[in-house]
Amino acid sequence: MKRIIFIIVLCAAFASCKKGTDFLDAKADTGETEATVFADSVKTMRFLTQIYSAVGYSFNKGRFSSHGNTEMATDDAEYAYSGVTQYTVIMYSGSLSPNTFWDRTTIPDFWGTPYANIRRVNLMLSKLPITPLNVATKKRITGELRYLRAWYYHFLLINFGGVPLEGDAVYGIEDVIDLPRSSFQATVDYITSELDAAAAILPLPNVPAPLGYQEQDYGRATRGACLALKSRVLLYAASPLFNGGAISSASAIAKPLVSYPTYSVSHWQKAADAALEVINSNYYALNEDNVTAPGFGFYNVFLRRVNTEYIFNFNRGNNRDMEVNYNPPSRGGAKNSTPTHQLAEAFPMRNGKAITDPTSGYDPANPYANRDPRFGYSIIYNQALYYSTSTSSKIAVNTYAGAATDGYTTNGTGPTTTGYYSRKMCDENISANSSFNTERGWPLIRYAEILLNYAEAINETGQTALAYPRLVAIRKRAGILPGADNLYGLKANMTVEEMRLVIQNERRIELMNEDHRWNDIRRWKIAVAVNNGFNKAINITRIGTTGSNYTYQVANTIRAHVFNEQHYLMPIPQSEVSKMPSMVQNPNY
Repeated sequence: MKRIIFIIVLCAAFASCKKGTDFLDAKADTGETEATVFADSVKTMRFLTQIYSAVGYSFNKGRFSSHGNTEMATDDAEYAYSGVTQYTVIMYSGSLSPNTFWDRTTIPDFWGTPYANIRRVNLMLSKLPITPLNVATKKRITGELRYLRAWYYHFLLINFGGVPLEGDAVYGIEDVIDLPRSSFQATVDYITSELDAAAAILPLPNVPAPLGYQEQDYGRATRGACLALKSRVLLYAASPLFNGGAISSASAIAKPLVSYPTYSVSHWQKAADAALEVINSNYYALNEDNVTAPGFGFYNVFLRRVNTEYIFNFNRGNNRDMEVNYNPPSRGGAKNSTPTHQLAEAFPMRNGKAITDPTSGYDPANPYANRDPRFGYSIIYNQALYYSTSTSSKIAVNTYAGAATDGYTTNGTGPTTTGYYSRKMCDENISANSSFNTERGWPLIRYAEILLNYAEAINETGQTALAYPRLVAIRKRAGILPGADNLYGLKANMTVEEMRLVIQNERRIELMNEDHRWNDIRRWKIAVAVNNGFNKAINITRIGTTGSNYTYQVANTIRAHVFNEQHYLMPIPQSEVSKMPSMVQNPNY
């Protein structure tokens, strides 16, 4: 009889689970069996909780070796480690391959984690009819499971394109499995159809039972989460990489697996319609507060588990997750990821104009003054105030070259290799070395993303005017000034091309460090342009030994990034290709 394990394990792939013995390939055994688990309502729900427990695996700031993440393999951030065996280093150094990347046992999670959890979903769906749960609960859980299955498939889609679709099957090692990859279109259609089916039976968000969940069930999948994930999937599918934009060297066999056959503006319209359905549902609203301080609603949304903006989140107990990962050494942080200078430059001024606009008021000699409030809530720059245990108050962080504890060094061995530290999602009233914790849930999907999804998709249909109100709403919440034209710094009457660049930049700064940049630069097919060569740092020199006069010089970081065309898609593990003769590898691997 099969054994059930109640720990999160990273199964190598959907074909690696053994039939007739341990449920997840000879891992720790609780002594439970399928019969005892699914005959008990509490244990059944615990099994569902296990599937939920991995939903934040991609967002997790310690995803790789407890300190790496895809954000650190992009033009947005520098990784604190440089060892050639670190996963983040493998990703940004252009060393991705079907063999070298996947043969380590640490965390082959791009492929393995989704399929391990898809298998859990399928097993639970097969056993749900025999559980002692009541009919209404079974129906709701069916919706939750179908949402979760779509959730894990959507990670496979953005990383690999079309993938093998298991349906409801539960496979084991003794089964002879040779599932071919489904086409890209079939994979998109399957995910969206699953989300439609789940949305029809799941509770509504942000309303009390019986239409919504009871309080203790907050964080479970809702109808709104289904609509929002559908918006994301259709936006991915409409993007240049997939909308008839298969990698140029892809074979005739591979092309339909990694892209729609030809470009169609209808894919953009479907994405816009899906985002608009979320907007028109009135389930969600931006967390806006410009009274406490400009942009305070943006800052505070990440410190409230329950709010009107979170659509799907991974709840955590009170913690210092972000502070430990991002804080500078003087605040006890590991500074695993430090923002690049090009990311810092992407934030506009408080009037909403780009710093490159000669009318913006940007002063190169005082570069951090009068910036978009999101800049100060996202990045710790030289002389920025941040809580310190030494004074139990906020004092300046010094990132200028040679500054004690937190200063920049040109050889890359110092505390910051970019001249900045991350502040996004951190609580300004605590630090990594304080004894305080903060309320926090990880934002896996939030309403601001949906507004940006709509703006991007509708602009690509040629209806650029319809994108403006969504960007205005985001910039208004950010604390940007409206200006005489109430466009919050946006240029009037932009072309599709001009608006595209604005939206891409707005997405970059609004969703910084939220597990989007790696996917965005690939689906837009701009990674070859923006993620090759060296990231930028700011080398700040203090004039004199006292005072606050500085000079600023842009410098290169010391670690070169390499991104080639094949990296737009991840390599399928060679072990999977070898197991299944029908499996087709992604192009150029």
